[in-house]
Amino acid sequence: MSRPVVISGPSGTGKSTMLKKLFDEFPTTFGFSVSSTTRRPREGEVNGTHYNFVTVEQFQQMIQDGKFIEWAQFSGNYYGTTVASVKEVTNAGKRCILDIDMQGVQAVKKTDLNARFLFVAPPSIESLRERLTGRGTETPESLEKRLSAVTAEMEYAETGAHDKVVVNDVLEDAYQQMKEFIFAE
Repeated sequence: MSRPVVISGPSGTGKSTMLKKLFDEFPTTFGFSVSSTTRRPREGEVNGTHYNFVTVEQFQQMIQDGKFIEWAQFSGNYYGTTVASVKEVTNAGKRCILDIDMQGVQAVKKTDLNARFLFVAPPSIESLRERLTGRGTETPESLEKRLSAVTAEMEYAETGAHDKVVVNDVLEDAYQQMKEFIFAE
């Protein structure tokens, strides 16, 4: 069975865009581990596809029941990857991709998943600010919270915690580097 691939990086670095390209190009090869979250769905997001949207009470019960490989609280919301969501992908004969944050990477490293780790970095903090502002989904407060988390994530990536770091300056170049890393196993 192929090793799961963990993709992480600050919000707004293009991870979702690159993953969408990957799944469009290889629709039967990969499966996405669908994370659970307590945040509200954004426009166009579908429960069970983009996230499993749950209440805070449901999430806390899932923590107590030991359902998560990793979970974190960020910007007042919970996010987590369940054991079941990863098994669902591998049982379907697909290679599991996990899109998680720095805390999640640290937690997955403590498991027996034997994952490979890819970090997607922005060309600069300023370019990331522009991307996040351009989304139109961030309040000034949530933007500042996200940007303050970027420094910690970038510093963690500099420790060599990931198998590869890709700087998403030119999307197509970053996508090719991501594909090469995923298929290198």
